[in-house]
Amino acid sequence: MNDNETKFKAILETKGRETGKAHQVWLLAVKYNGKLYFSRRNTNSDWLRNAQKNPDVRIEFGGQSFVGKASLVNDISLCKKISQLKYEDEKRANESRVVLEVDYN
Repeated sequence: MNDNETKFKAILETKGRETGKAHQVWLLAVKYNGKLYFSRRNTNSDWLRNAQKNPDVRIEFGGQSFVGKASLVNDISLCKKISQLKYEDEKRANESRVVLEVDYN
């Protein structure tokens, strides 16, 4: 993946909030200002709730694996920016979303 690529498919691995087992899901990720972002229109997804309960996550993309810390984004303007980078369709780009930020290494 080159540094100019801002959206791509990635695997997000969280720890099950009740089972403690690894939970992997393919998601469309956005890379912005050195961090990765994942988003949903609502909070009803296991991966999002798992990451909120245990912020230690693992991400796979570009043939590499990274560990990181996840946190919810509270900045409304940043959430909007992530949606605009993620979606070309204006309607989807302007929908309100819950955004998870992952600081990874």
